Amino acid sequence: MKVAFISGTSIVNSTLFEKWDVRSIKTPYGIVTYKSHGNQVLINRHGYGVPLPPHSINYRANIRALADLGFEDVVSFNSVGSLKRELPPGTLVSCSDYVNLQSPPQTFFDGELKGGAPGISNTLIPMITSALSPEFVFELEKVYVQMRGPRFETKAEIAILRHWGDVVGMTAAHEADLCSEVGIRYNSLGIIDNYANGLEGTSIDFEAFRNLVKDNQQKVNRIFTRLIELLS
Repeated sequence: MKVAFISGTSIVNSTLFEKWDVRSIKTPYGIVTYKSHGNQVLINRHGYGVPLPPHSINYRANIRALADLGFEDVVSFNSVGSLKRELPPGTLVSCSDYVNLQSPPQTFFDGELKGGAPGISNTLIPMITSALSPEFVFELEKVYVQMRGPRFETKAEIAILRHWGDVVGMTAAHEADLCSEVGIRYNSLGIIDNYANGLEGTSIDFEAFRNLVKDNQQKVNRIFTRLIELLS
């Protein structure tokens, strides 16, 4: 199956893709480096050098590259924060919709009123989640709230966002918007690495976040191993 993966924080420390070919493609929005193996490619949304913070990611170049390479299906894997007590760190999720009211828009149609209704297709999610079960169980149909970043949200912001969705992140909505514009089917998978700031009496900073990501690394590696086998 010809499928592209987009990931970031969760694969920075992974060795699964070390033997994949490193290639690059030029787009009108910049050059994109990606890894390739058979009919699959992987884009690290944060890049392969010094990791780009969310507000500096070249989203248009990344999605344009996948469209130019002929991909019609993308499986995105996101690290997210939980907005719900019943979704603790380590929980696997798939989001079917999102809220993005704060971040600057990402579009291929500058100066034009074009594009269909945005959204998350999730056409592959029923097959993926069924095949990965019972080893991995995903909480489905969750709502992703995107914030601008690069900082984490304040406790007051989280108190509001808890009423808007289930998880919070800084990247997926931009990717889904752009995929909708070019006709790529966007499929959402993710792992909760932390409770959002103030939820369950917790606080979060980047050092604590990186440690939490490391705690879930083995699980992420295993999920990607299964995904690569399943979608080959």
